[in-house]
Amino acid sequence: MPDMLVKLYDLPDSAPVYAALAEQGITIKRVMTPNYNVVTDWIRTHFGDGWACEAGSAVYRQPSGLFVAVCGKEILGFAACNATAKDYFGPTGVLESARGKGIGRALLLRALEALREEGYAYAIIGGVGPQGFYRKACGAILIPDSSPGIYSDLL
Repeated sequence: MPDMLVKLYDLPDSAPVYAALAEQGITIKRVMTPNYNVVTDWIRTHFGDGWACEAGSAVYRQPSGLFVAVCGKEILGFAACNATAKDYFGPTGVLESARGKGIGRALLLRALEALREEGYAYAIIGGVGPQGFYRKACGAILIPDSSPGIYSDLL
């Protein structure tokens, strides 16, 4: 799967996206290290070991690069940045039962905003599946000849 590139200096306004989630009782939170096991166990259960390891590594960056969408204390989705490589977005996932509510878009924008806050002008979305989603949500464009990218030498 190819990588995509995002202009962080030209992100869409996220305020309406976050407000729509708030109306549903859903918030986006940055994961702190005391919640490492809870969140990585949840990711492992719903998305597998690989994503749990990759996303978990983002927690130990300062600031943490792992975000979750929660309704009360229930985790609905997650997104990571600066996990496997600096200035990379991903992995990310939303429970099937919670899809269609704008959670994925909100998590994407929050993680991309975090990269922008760290001083990056562009971000890479690694090993993209839903290209249309990223194109629409944040204006991402394909990076030619980027597959398999940094994931080519996994064990």
